[in-house]
Amino acid sequence: MILVLGGTAEARELAAALDAQDVPVTSSLAGRVANPRLPAGAVRIGGFGGREALADWLREHAVRALVDATHPFAERISASAAEAAAAAGVPLLRLERPGWRERDGDDWHWVDDLDAAAAAIPGLGERVFLTTGRQGLASFAATDAWFLVRCVDPPEPPLPQRHEILLDRGPYTLAGERALIQQHRLDVVVTKDSGGEHTVAKLDAARERGLPVIVVRRPPRPDVPAVATTEEALAWVAHAG
Repeated sequence: MILVLGGTAEARELAAALDAQDVPVTSSLAGRVANPRLPAGAVRIGGFGGREALADWLREHAVRALVDATHPFAERISASAAEAAAAAGVPLLRLERPGWRERDGDDWHWVDDLDAAAAAIPGLGERVFLTTGRQGLASFAATDAWFLVRCVDPPEPPLPQRHEILLDRGPYTLAGERALIQQHRLDVVVTKDSGGEHTVAKLDAARERGLPVIVVRRPPRPDVPAVATTEEALAWVAHAG
């Protein structure tokens, strides 16, 4: 059996491809989204209870290969996966979409974390398109700017003092992002370097309008084999275990 960690588009694509090949696959979702898009094959929702518990789960379910396809910023589960796979003697692969790259006309400002992103706002804009998800919004609670906070599920406080919540799920369109920028008079975008096509339209719209974009760098990852595409992951799984 193959265990795929994550509810990303890449994780769903891999699970669907394995299921189509009649390869037993279980996808593990963190359970942080109220109504997640479920992948093909078996699905478990919720954490494992730590790296030791994950290692035990790998052994008990005779997992022959583990694919970590979690979000690029889900660093805790990736660290646990690396240690659990090593302890259980299970081959591990990291499937991660490439990060975004600047293009001509972009005005990007790279920072290391959400606190640094909040600190960079005052010099760049006053009406912020905040697209970093519903976790970590406390970093922006003391910022005087106005925020349009977009996330999938309702966030919990503390929140920015002046804000509006927009509950929405990608993929997003360029026309839609243009409309949001115009309607809310947004003058700066804050994002994580999530990569992928589902949410890139906001960067295209910002480029068109000449808006600055504050980009949070990805955290460091464990030193494990990694690929960027589902096809590469399928080829690895075929020879793993």
